[in-house]
Amino acid sequence: MDIAVGDIIEMKKPHPCGKENNKLFRVLRIGMDFKLSCMGCGHEIMLPRVRVEKGLRSITKS
Repeated sequence: MDIAVGDIIEMKKPHPCGKENNKLFRVLRIGMDFKLSCMGCGHEIMLPRVRVEKGLRSITKS
């Protein structure tokens, strides 16, 4: 998986904020867990690496 800090990823499922761009997340930290920031509302979430890799649709490099 070629994801770097600052990249924008599109997930299969949207963030429940209901705002525009709620499937897009900015990568803030990488490790065993990913720290992501919702592009719609700015909420930060932590997800396990396996869940991010499974739900990933596309990667936009920064």
